[in-house]
Amino acid sequence: MEQASVGARDEQDGSGVILPLRDAGGSSDAVSDDLRAEGAGQPEQPAQPERPVGLLAVWRASRARRKALRAEVRRFTVRQRRRRALWVSAIGAILVVAGVTAAVAYSPLFAVERVRVVGAVQLDAGGVEAALASQLGTPLPLVDEAAIQDTLSDFPFVQSYTLEARPPHELVVRIVERTPIGAIASASGYSVVDAAGVVLAASTEPPAGEPVLDVRGGVDGDAFAAVGRVMRALPASIGDQVTAVSATSAFDVTLTLTSSSRVVWGSAEESAMKARVLETVMAARPADTVTEYDVSSPDAVVIR
Repeated sequence: MEQASVGARDEQDGSGVILPLRDAGGSSDAVSDDLRAEGAGQPEQPAQPERPVGLLAVWRASRARRKALRAEVRRFTVRQRRRRALWVSAIGAILVVAGVTAAVAYSPLFAVERVRVVGAVQLDAGGVEAALASQLGTPLPLVDEAAIQDTLSDFPFVQSYTLEARPPHELVVRIVERTPIGAIASASGYSVVDAAGVVLAASTEPPAGEPVLDVRGGVDGDAFAAVGRVMRALPASIGDQVTAVSATSAFDVTLTLTSSSRVVWGSAEESAMKARVLETVMAARPADTVTEYDVSSPDAVVIR
Protein backbone atom coordinates (compact mmCIF):
# COMPACT_ATOMS: atom_id res chain seq x y z
CA MET A 1 0.00 0.00 0.00
CA GLU A 2 1.24 3.45 -0.94
CA GLN A 3 1.89 5.97 1.76
CA ALA A 4 -0.14 9.20 1.75
CA SER A 5 1.83 12.47 1.59
CA VAL A 6 1.20 15.47 3.78
CA GLY A 7 -0.31 17.46 0.88
CA ALA A 8 -2.29 16.34 -2.08
CA ARG A 9 -0.71 14.02 -4.57
CA ASP A 10 0.74 15.12 -7.84
CA GLU A 11 -1.88 14.64 -10.48
CA GLN A 12 -1.08 12.34 -13.34
CA ASP A 13 -2.80 12.56 -16.78
CA GLY A 14 -3.47 9.63 -18.93
CA SER A 15 -0.03 9.78 -20.57
CA GLY A 16 1.86 9.40 -17.39
CA VAL A 17 3.08 12.98 -17.19
CA ILE A 18 3.16 14.29 -13.70
CA LEU A 19 1.53 17.75 -13.40
CA PRO A 20 2.76 20.06 -10.64
CA LEU A 21 0.47 20.54 -7.69
CA ARG A 22 -1.28 23.93 -7.09
CA ASP A 23 0.25 25.80 -4.21
CA ALA A 24 -1.49 25.78 -0.94
CA GLY A 25 -2.37 29.47 -1.17
CA GLY A 26 -4.73 28.81 -4.13
CA SER A 27 -2.90 30.85 -6.85
CA SER A 28 -3.76 29.80 -10.37
CA ASP A 29 -0.36 29.54 -12.10
CA ALA A 30 3.00 29.32 -10.38
CA VAL A 31 4.88 30.22 -13.50
CA SER A 32 2.88 33.44 -14.01
CA ASP A 33 3.51 34.33 -10.40
CA ASP A 34 7.21 33.90 -10.90
CA LEU A 35 7.20 36.14 -13.96
CA ARG A 36 5.32 38.85 -12.12
CA ALA A 37 7.75 38.54 -9.32
CA GLU A 38 10.68 39.01 -11.64
CA GLY A 39 9.04 42.08 -13.26
CA ALA A 40 8.32 43.61 -9.93
CA GLY A 41 11.91 43.38 -9.02
CA GLN A 42 13.08 45.53 -11.98
CA PRO A 43 12.96 49.38 -11.79
CA GLU A 44 10.41 51.24 -14.05
CA GLN A 45 11.81 53.10 -17.08
CA PRO A 46 11.29 56.88 -16.80
CA ALA A 47 8.95 58.56 -19.50
CA GLN A 48 10.80 60.37 -22.28
CA PRO A 49 10.09 64.15 -22.21
CA GLU A 50 8.53 65.68 -25.45
CA ARG A 51 11.01 67.51 -27.63
CA PRO A 52 10.08 71.24 -28.05
CA VAL A 53 9.16 72.41 -31.64
CA GLY A 54 11.38 75.19 -32.98
CA LEU A 55 10.29 78.36 -34.83
CA LEU A 56 12.03 77.17 -38.01
CA ALA A 57 9.94 74.00 -38.08
CA VAL A 58 6.75 76.02 -37.56
CA TRP A 59 7.70 78.40 -40.37
CA ARG A 60 8.48 75.51 -42.72
CA ALA A 61 5.17 73.82 -41.96
CA SER A 62 3.27 77.07 -42.50
CA ARG A 63 5.09 77.68 -45.77
CA ALA A 64 4.32 74.17 -47.01
CA ARG A 65 0.67 74.64 -46.09
CA ARG A 66 0.48 77.94 -48.02
CA LYS A 67 2.11 76.38 -51.08
CA ALA A 68 -0.34 73.51 -51.02
CA LEU A 69 -3.26 75.95 -50.70
CA ARG A 70 -2.01 78.04 -53.63
CA ALA A 71 -1.64 74.91 -55.73
CA GLU A 72 -5.23 73.93 -54.99
CA VAL A 73 -6.49 77.42 -55.84
CA ARG A 74 -4.59 77.40 -59.14
CA ARG A 75 -5.97 73.98 -59.96
CA PHE A 76 -9.59 75.05 -59.39
CA THR A 77 -9.27 78.44 -61.15
CA VAL A 78 -7.26 77.44 -64.22
CA ARG A 79 -10.32 77.65 -66.52
CA GLN A 80 -11.25 81.10 -65.23
CA ARG A 81 -7.68 82.34 -65.70
CA ARG A 82 -7.61 81.00 -69.25
CA ARG A 83 -10.90 82.74 -70.06
CA ARG A 84 -9.62 86.00 -68.57
CA ALA A 85 -6.41 85.74 -70.59
CA LEU A 86 -8.46 85.17 -73.76
CA TRP A 87 -10.59 88.28 -73.10
CA VAL A 88 -7.53 90.39 -72.37
CA SER A 89 -5.89 89.23 -75.59
CA ALA A 90 -9.02 89.95 -77.64
CA ILE A 91 -9.47 93.44 -76.17
CA GLY A 92 -5.81 94.18 -76.70
CA ALA A 93 -6.05 93.13 -80.35
CA ILE A 94 -9.13 95.31 -80.88
CA LEU A 95 -7.40 98.32 -79.34
CA VAL A 96 -4.35 97.80 -81.51
CA VAL A 97 -6.45 97.51 -84.69
CA ALA A 98 -8.50 100.59 -83.72
CA GLY A 99 -5.37 102.58 -83.02
CA VAL A 100 -3.77 101.64 -86.31
CA THR A 101 -7.00 102.37 -88.22
CA ALA A 102 -7.39 105.78 -86.59
CA ALA A 103 -3.77 106.67 -87.28
CA VAL A 104 -4.16 105.76 -90.94
CA ALA A 105 -7.59 107.42 -91.33
CA TYR A 106 -6.40 110.73 -89.92
CA SER A 107 -3.29 110.74 -92.05
CA PRO A 108 -2.87 112.37 -95.50
CA LEU A 109 -3.40 108.92 -97.01
CA PHE A 110 -7.15 109.59 -96.74
CA ALA A 111 -7.21 113.28 -97.62
CA VAL A 112 -10.03 114.73 -99.74
CA GLU A 113 -8.99 115.06 -103.36
CA ARG A 114 -12.44 115.39 -104.95
CA VAL A 115 -15.81 116.86 -103.88
CA ARG A 116 -18.76 115.50 -105.89
CA VAL A 117 -22.28 116.99 -105.70
CA VAL A 118 -25.23 114.64 -106.33
CA GLY A 119 -28.91 115.58 -106.75
CA ALA A 120 -28.50 119.05 -108.22
CA VAL A 121 -31.11 119.81 -110.90
CA GLN A 122 -31.82 123.52 -110.72
CA LEU A 123 -28.47 124.19 -109.06
CA ASP A 124 -25.17 124.27 -110.91
CA ALA A 125 -23.35 121.25 -109.46
CA GLY A 126 -20.00 122.57 -110.67
CA GLY A 127 -20.54 125.85 -108.86
CA VAL A 128 -21.36 124.05 -105.61
CA GLU A 129 -18.27 121.85 -105.94
CA ALA A 130 -16.09 124.91 -106.49
CA ALA A 131 -17.57 126.55 -103.39
CA LEU A 132 -16.60 123.50 -101.31
CA ALA A 133 -13.00 123.42 -102.58
CA SER A 134 -11.78 124.55 -99.15
CA GLN A 135 -12.19 120.93 -97.95
CA LEU A 136 -9.59 119.61 -100.40
CA GLY A 137 -6.56 118.20 -98.64
CA THR A 138 -8.46 117.61 -95.38
CA PRO A 139 -8.49 114.02 -94.00
CA LEU A 140 -11.97 112.56 -94.48
CA PRO A 141 -12.69 112.17 -90.73
CA LEU A 142 -11.73 115.83 -90.17
CA VAL A 143 -14.01 117.38 -92.81
CA ASP A 144 -15.44 120.63 -91.40
CA GLU A 145 -19.22 120.06 -91.49
CA ALA A 146 -19.94 123.50 -90.03
CA ALA A 147 -18.00 125.14 -92.87
CA ILE A 148 -19.88 123.04 -95.43
CA GLN A 149 -23.23 124.05 -93.91
CA ASP A 150 -22.24 127.70 -93.99
CA THR A 151 -21.23 127.41 -97.65
CA LEU A 152 -24.41 125.61 -98.74
CA SER A 153 -26.59 128.18 -96.97
CA ASP A 154 -25.60 130.59 -99.77
CA PHE A 155 -27.57 128.39 -102.20
CA PRO A 156 -31.32 128.94 -101.56
CA PHE A 157 -32.32 125.88 -103.58
CA VAL A 158 -30.59 123.57 -101.09
CA GLN A 159 -33.29 122.28 -98.79
CA SER A 160 -31.19 119.60 -97.10
CA TYR A 161 -28.00 117.64 -97.71
CA THR A 162 -25.99 114.68 -96.47
CA LEU A 163 -22.26 114.00 -96.55
CA GLU A 164 -20.79 110.68 -97.58
CA ALA A 165 -17.08 109.89 -97.26
CA ARG A 166 -15.80 107.47 -99.89
CA PRO A 167 -12.25 106.45 -99.04
CA PRO A 168 -9.64 107.01 -99.97
CA HIS A 169 -10.13 110.49 -101.47
CA GLU A 170 -13.76 111.34 -102.37
CA LEU A 171 -16.36 113.40 -100.48
CA VAL A 172 -19.93 113.10 -101.83
CA VAL A 173 -22.50 115.81 -101.06
CA ARG A 174 -26.08 114.61 -101.67
CA ILE A 175 -28.46 117.57 -102.09
CA VAL A 176 -32.25 117.70 -101.84
CA GLU A 177 -33.42 120.78 -103.69
CA ARG A 178 -36.36 122.98 -102.84
CA THR A 179 -39.25 122.79 -105.29
CA PRO A 180 -40.62 126.14 -106.43
CA ILE A 181 -44.42 126.41 -106.51
CA GLY A 182 -44.73 129.79 -108.19
CA ALA A 183 -43.81 133.46 -108.20
CA ILE A 184 -45.25 136.17 -106.00
CA ALA A 185 -45.57 139.65 -107.53
CA SER A 186 -44.33 142.64 -105.56
CA ALA A 187 -43.45 146.30 -106.20
CA SER A 188 -39.87 145.35 -107.04
CA GLY A 189 -40.72 142.42 -109.32
CA TYR A 190 -41.33 138.72 -108.84
CA SER A 191 -39.97 136.34 -106.23
CA VAL A 192 -39.93 132.61 -106.89
CA VAL A 193 -40.84 130.74 -103.67
CA ASP A 194 -41.19 127.16 -102.49
CA ALA A 195 -43.99 125.70 -100.35
CA ALA A 196 -42.31 127.02 -97.19
CA GLY A 197 -42.20 130.59 -98.58
CA VAL A 198 -38.42 130.60 -99.03
CA VAL A 199 -37.38 132.95 -101.84
CA LEU A 200 -35.37 130.97 -104.38
CA ALA A 201 -34.89 133.59 -107.06
CA ALA A 202 -35.96 137.13 -107.97
CA SER A 203 -36.60 138.86 -111.27
CA THR A 204 -38.30 141.96 -112.65
CA GLU A 205 -40.37 139.93 -115.13
CA PRO A 206 -42.64 136.94 -114.52
CA PRO A 207 -40.31 133.90 -114.53
CA ALA A 208 -40.93 131.48 -117.36
CA GLY A 209 -42.56 128.22 -116.37
CA GLU A 210 -43.66 129.43 -112.94
CA PRO A 211 -47.34 130.18 -112.12
CA VAL A 212 -48.12 133.57 -110.60
CA LEU A 213 -49.49 133.30 -107.05
CA ASP A 214 -52.20 135.66 -105.85
CA VAL A 215 -52.59 134.69 -102.20
CA ARG A 216 -54.17 136.81 -99.52
CA GLY A 217 -52.15 137.12 -96.33
CA GLY A 218 -48.71 136.54 -97.84
CA VAL A 219 -46.43 133.57 -97.28
CA ASP A 220 -47.18 133.43 -93.55
CA GLY A 221 -50.96 132.94 -93.94
CA ASP A 222 -53.10 129.82 -93.99
CA ALA A 223 -54.05 130.46 -97.62
CA PHE A 224 -50.41 130.21 -98.73
CA ALA A 225 -49.93 127.00 -96.74
CA ALA A 226 -52.95 125.50 -98.53
CA VAL A 227 -51.62 126.58 -101.93
CA GLY A 228 -48.27 124.97 -101.13
CA ARG A 229 -49.92 121.63 -100.29
CA VAL A 230 -52.03 121.71 -103.45
CA MET A 231 -49.11 122.51 -105.76
CA ARG A 232 -46.95 119.77 -104.25
CA ALA A 233 -49.75 117.23 -104.78
CA LEU A 234 -50.16 117.97 -108.51
CA PRO A 235 -48.62 115.48 -110.96
CA ALA A 236 -46.25 116.95 -113.53
CA SER A 237 -48.82 116.50 -116.32
CA ILE A 238 -51.14 118.99 -114.58
CA GLY A 239 -48.59 121.17 -112.82
CA ASP A 240 -46.96 122.09 -116.13
CA GLN A 241 -50.32 123.51 -117.31
CA VAL A 242 -50.90 125.79 -114.30
CA THR A 243 -50.30 129.48 -115.08
CA ALA A 244 -51.84 131.11 -112.00
CA VAL A 245 -53.07 130.20 -108.51
CA SER A 246 -55.39 132.29 -106.34
CA ALA A 247 -56.68 131.88 -102.78
CA THR A 248 -58.38 134.24 -100.37
CA SER A 249 -58.47 131.61 -97.61
CA ALA A 250 -57.41 128.04 -96.96
CA PHE A 251 -60.73 126.77 -98.42
CA ASP A 252 -60.96 128.35 -101.89
CA VAL A 253 -57.81 127.49 -103.84
CA THR A 254 -58.33 127.93 -107.58
CA LEU A 255 -55.98 127.04 -110.44
CA THR A 256 -55.87 128.60 -113.92
CA LEU A 257 -54.58 126.45 -116.78
CA THR A 258 -52.87 127.39 -120.03
CA SER A 259 -56.17 126.83 -121.86
CA SER A 260 -57.75 129.51 -119.63
CA SER A 261 -59.97 126.89 -118.02
CA ARG A 262 -60.16 126.86 -114.24
CA VAL A 263 -59.90 124.20 -111.56
CA VAL A 264 -61.89 124.82 -108.40
CA TRP A 265 -59.90 122.93 -105.80
CA GLY A 266 -61.35 124.12 -102.54
CA SER A 267 -59.36 123.23 -99.42
CA ALA A 268 -56.10 121.32 -99.35
CA GLU A 269 -57.78 118.31 -97.72
CA GLU A 270 -57.66 115.12 -99.80
CA SER A 271 -55.32 116.82 -102.27
CA ALA A 272 -53.78 113.53 -103.39
CA MET A 273 -57.19 112.06 -104.20
CA LYS A 274 -58.32 115.25 -105.95
CA ALA A 275 -55.18 115.19 -108.10
CA ARG A 276 -55.84 111.60 -109.21
CA VAL A 277 -59.50 112.35 -109.99
CA LEU A 278 -58.59 115.51 -111.94
CA GLU A 279 -55.97 113.66 -113.99
CA THR A 280 -58.52 111.02 -114.92
CA VAL A 281 -61.20 113.56 -115.82
CA MET A 282 -58.81 115.66 -117.91
CA ALA A 283 -57.78 112.59 -119.87
CA ALA A 284 -61.44 112.04 -120.78
CA ARG A 285 -62.34 115.73 -121.19
CA PRO A 286 -59.26 117.77 -122.24
CA ALA A 287 -58.84 121.25 -120.79
CA ASP A 288 -59.38 123.02 -124.13
CA THR A 289 -62.95 121.63 -124.23
CA VAL A 290 -63.87 122.59 -120.69
CA THR A 291 -64.42 125.90 -118.94
CA GLU A 292 -64.14 124.65 -115.37
CA TYR A 293 -63.36 121.52 -113.35
CA ASP A 294 -64.75 121.48 -109.84
CA VAL A 295 -62.98 118.85 -107.73
CA SER A 296 -63.70 120.45 -104.35
CA SER A 297 -65.74 117.32 -103.65
CA PRO A 298 -63.70 114.51 -105.30
CA ASP A 299 -66.57 112.03 -105.05
CA ALA A 300 -68.79 114.26 -107.24
CA VAL A 301 -66.73 116.12 -109.85
CA VAL A 302 -68.54 118.90 -111.73
CA ILE A 303 -67.45 119.82 -115.27
CA ARG A 304 -68.69 122.98 -116.94
